[in-house]
Amino acid sequence: MAFPGALNVRSKPRRVARGGTIAALDVGSTKVVCFIAKVDERGGIRVVGIGHQVSRGVRSGGIVDMEAAETSIGTAVHAAETMAGEQIRDVLVSLSGGQPESQTLTVETPVAGAEIADADVKRALAQARHLEVSADAELIHSIPVGYSVDGSKGIRDPRGMVGEKLGVRLNVVTAAANPVRNLMTCVARCHLGVEGFVMSPYAAGLSCLVEDEMDLGVTLIDMGGGTTSLSVFFDGKMVWCDSVPLGGAHVTNDIARGLTTTVAHAERLKTLYGSAVAASSDEREIIDVPQIGEEERGHANHVPKSLLVGIIQPRLEEIFELVRGRLEASGLSKVAGRRVVLTGGASQLTGMRELAASVLDKQVRMGRPLRIGGLAETVSGPAFAAAAGLLAYAVQQHQELPALAPLMEQPTSWWGRTRLWLRENL
Repeated sequence: MAFPGALNVRSKPRRVARGGTIAALDVGSTKVVCFIAKVDERGGIRVVGIGHQVSRGVRSGGIVDMEAAETSIGTAVHAAETMAGEQIRDVLVSLSGGQPESQTLTVETPVAGAEIADADVKRALAQARHLEVSADAELIHSIPVGYSVDGSKGIRDPRGMVGEKLGVRLNVVTAAANPVRNLMTCVARCHLGVEGFVMSPYAAGLSCLVEDEMDLGVTLIDMGGGTTSLSVFFDGKMVWCDSVPLGGAHVTNDIARGLTTTVAHAERLKTLYGSAVAASSDEREIIDVPQIGEEERGHANHVPKSLLVGIIQPRLEEIFELVRGRLEASGLSKVAGRRVVLTGGASQLTGMRELAASVLDKQVRMGRPLRIGGLAETVSGPAFAAAAGLLAYAVQQHQELPALAPLMEQPTSWWGRTRLWLRENL
């Protein structure tokens, strides 16, 4: 029996049968992605429907215009449904905004019998489902990261051990309630149910990281349009996550202001000529910058590429310095090791890997979705890591959560308690 990787407490998990369908919705600040996938007989994932749309009405991972966001989500979902040839009812949704807070808590429960049994572990994890958070927060994840018996820590599998108290150490992730509820309402207006929320850096990690990285310690940085989110994995689990409200869109806006061009042209300049680090040839390379309100090509400014790089680099350095500060403040720098995986659409800029390695003083590699079949070349890059990770999360949940079933309320009557004792001990 495998222990659960996480308890998403927003809904009762639905087990997907082999050959069943799962759907993922990644609502970002620059794009909305919907993946529909089939689970094969061996638990493998094959994408059968893909829809992606320019995001409207979303800023820094939060809804700012309900109607515009609803249209973007609806269009992406409809495209995926058309390609898959079936209609979906529920989706797993990524969460990149909402000021996530990650903390480690311990839940203890008395052991019922002489030895710790499955029932004791189930009861401890069931107790974790009912952790109370403040009214202005939503509990997103409660991830078991370790067990203790009578205060003795570092236990991976407590079953069969003798003790009086079983403790579960949990990575508890909460997010601000209103942004979460607004996103849930927006999805509901598209006639879809939210099966659960998954933090974007957690999903991206499940998609991009290899097992050795997860076990030995790694920091994943998911660079989106409106936010840069990060997570730390150790011993196979996500032990911490956070988010910085800066992303690729802020770089684009800096270019638009600095070169007095439109946001659309700024994005194009960033994609075609942008770099995170300066090169000696930048002074010699001249680029055309169309001016706001000028339709004729002859009125474009001619500037050296070094000017563009000089706008991009300081903002990216700021983002990585904020990431480094958050990581150091978490106290998990040692656990995270010297390994960093960069992913997300904004990470694809030339020189990003070198700049991240310089600022963070760590070994950096680029991450893209792994272990997901059916992804075309256009949707298999870093920009789609979170969406692919939602599918991986769904299958992992459905494989592992039966260890928790049935999660029942404790009976209050004498007869109910007697029946529960008989069921657990005979």
